[in-house]
Amino acid sequence: MSNYHVVMEAAWLVRDVEDIDDAIGVDGSESGRRLNEADKEYVDVEVGLTDCPACGEPFDSAFIAASTALVGLVLEIDIFNAENEEHATRIAKSEVGGALRDVPLEVIQTVETEEGDEGASAE
Repeated sequence: MSNYHVVMEAAWLVRDVEDIDDAIGVDGSESGRRLNEADKEYVDVEVGLTDCPACGEPFDSAFIAASTALVGLVLEIDIFNAENEEHATRIAKSEVGGALRDVPLEVIQTVETEEGDEGASAE
């Protein structure tokens, strides 16, 4: 059995917002609340970054049209005692997906970690 650090991307829809800062604030509050209610406070949540197609500089992954925002989140979780990388990604998607119902998730990175690494776990 091995330990893994799994990074996922989520697409979060926020309605009735006027600007990017509002969308990110509502998004962070709502996603955090849902994870905490499901006892998943060990999942790290941050707003993702998107590279500007013109200059290449990163900016917050959020877009608003018609007072509705799509915010890209990055969710990170440590998985302990998984059989392999595929098993770790299934566990991670199940843990996070159960709390964030109807939120599209995509695994973007899975890294095997050392057995001695400390941190919160999901099994």
